[in-house]
Amino acid sequence: MADSILPAVKELRRFRSPVITPQALAWDGAHLLMSSRDLGTLIKVELDSWRVIEEIDPPGIVWAASRNNDGWWFTIGKGLNDDRYVYRFTRGEGFTKLFSCPDLTGSYLSFDGESHYLSQWYKHRILKMDENGRILRQISVGAEISGHTFVDGAIYVLRGAETPNEEWRIARLDPDEETPNVQDLGSLPFACRSLTFDGKTFWSNYRAAGETISFALPG
Repeated sequence: MADSILPAVKELRRFRSPVITPQALAWDGAHLLMSSRDLGTLIKVELDSWRVIEEIDPPGIVWAASRNNDGWWFTIGKGLNDDRYVYRFTRGEGFTKLFSCPDLTGSYLSFDGESHYLSQWYKHRILKMDENGRILRQISVGAEISGHTFVDGAIYVLRGAETPNEEWRIARLDPDEETPNVQDLGSLPFACRSLTFDGKTFWSNYRAAGETISFALPG
């Protein structure tokens, strides 16, 4: 479906982000977890009051976060080259480095209840991975990826192009299909970074404007 005829998503709420350059965004069942790209901070935000209730000190820049059955996975950049690694975080153990991202590149994360999925922005793909970083499957999305999350067994993905004009769409695919059909559902009128779902609505960061936005699909 061409961008020109895609309906826009329905914006529901727009907040000034509690941190500058908001990057990672994830839902823990009650709160939003958010990182700052420039400050390297990681915070937990209460929705009703939009108040920071906790700050966590990560071992690098948190590019993405995903809640799993016993804690969190994070994509973290380290060093002058911003090499990417996947870490696990639990309350009892703190941060534990699990593995290097393939080619030291990787950004967004999602979890289907059993397996983790890591996307590579410029390779236009989502990788299904085990806890040791072994690639179980590759899913082509056909465009740059700025976020993805699972809802009712389907992957919802933000795909498009950063340059020249930050053009982004939200699409859906069925990971159980042998060759998933990526269906565009709506356009996003802002330069979105990260995607999460709180059980009712989607959330993404408008990093360049320092805002966090909730939205619903068109229709």
